[in-house]
Amino acid sequence: MNKIYDVIVIGGGPAGIMASISAAKENKKVLLLEKLPKIAAKLKATGGGKCNLTNTLSTDEFMGKFGKNGRFMSHALEAFNAKDLRDFFASIGVETIARDGFRVFPADHSSSIILKALDDELERLKVDIDCGVDIQSIQKLDDIFIIKSNKKNYESKNIILATGGLGYPTLGATGDGYIFAKEFGHEVTSLHPAMMPLFTKEKNFAACKADTIAKAILKVDIPKYKKLKLTGDMIFTNNGIRGPVVLDFARELTPILAKHNEVPLLISFLKGMNEEQIYTHIKKEIEKNPTNCVLENLTTLLALSVAQEICNVCDIDSSQKFKNIDGLKREKLIKTLAWTPLTVIGHEGFKNAMITRGGVDLKQIDSKTMESKLISGLFFCGEVVNIDGPCGGYNLQWSFSSGNLAGKTGNLY
Repeated sequence: MNKIYDVIVIGGGPAGIMASISAAKENKKVLLLEKLPKIAAKLKATGGGKCNLTNTLSTDEFMGKFGKNGRFMSHALEAFNAKDLRDFFASIGVETIARDGFRVFPADHSSSIILKALDDELERLKVDIDCGVDIQSIQKLDDIFIIKSNKKNYESKNIILATGGLGYPTLGATGDGYIFAKEFGHEVTSLHPAMMPLFTKEKNFAACKADTIAKAILKVDIPKYKKLKLTGDMIFTNNGIRGPVVLDFARELTPILAKHNEVPLLISFLKGMNEEQIYTHIKKEIEKNPTNCVLENLTTLLALSVAQEICNVCDIDSSQKFKNIDGLKREKLIKTLAWTPLTVIGHEGFKNAMITRGGVDLKQIDSKTMESKLISGLFFCGEVVNIDGPCGGYNLQWSFSSGNLAGKTGNLY
């Protein structure tokens, strides 16, 4: 006869690990199931292995970064906020630090110490862990959930789905959680890859990939989406653009790209300087150095490679003096310096997407407990639900907070 657990957590990422720890602290018998040979594969890769755990924003500011769904997080964050997360890690031997005053990392900037501490805590709390488990079905008969897998059948009074999204399939993402949720009657919103580089139609800026554009401003050049704007560091690639601002903006652009074949952007490389300010700056440079060519004028504003490509875009001989440029071309140059058009035409899909936009519909989940409103004893946490945030520790904090709440509330007690 199978052992009946109080809680089975499906998914060994940060949300699932925290849910297991939280439930075990309530003296519940817990089993953590993971498809891969080891738990926490994606957590190990987070932030290039440095593991940006959370940040120092207030709860209201933090929720604001998640858009319209942010308020759903209030109960989870009230129960387990950034300070609580840092205190938790300190209690299991991991000191954290925010060197820039915002992003919080383990003090040694290594995810390995995080994984070791979590492993030790799971062992201390006597959480059973079974890896290499490919779940084929989940059913609820009477008050017991029955999980059928490639290895064996498992039984539990409660199930917590912490299966993550679709990003990085090599790290175990398969979308199983969405399938299980649908089988229990839950709706799943449209799913889009997010937080990744973007491909652009224009390839001429590939020559500029050695130069980072600090505090670039990106905005969508479609009237319906004119409010979408973001500022941050940007880098050119052979195929398009990347960098922190691009990773964050991709969250907004991939759903738009799914509706349209391309998304026109306008980009300010000059921190929002308008045409008049740019023209005034160039005139002052000419007065100081009257023999300088237009490229030399522009390198007082931009990196040499970027300045040259903007001249190429405007069909201008960069060795000319500014006053000798045709009037229409000169006007185009000033406009392009103010807002450079680029057209997003694609991305790599979920292959290298750090997060998934979309998930299990929040209307069918109780935000106070993370329990399903449709099926008692079924809980959700982490990326599987329709919540996603930008870079900077937002998504990991949500995973830990929602996992903590799912593990200790609802009809478990």
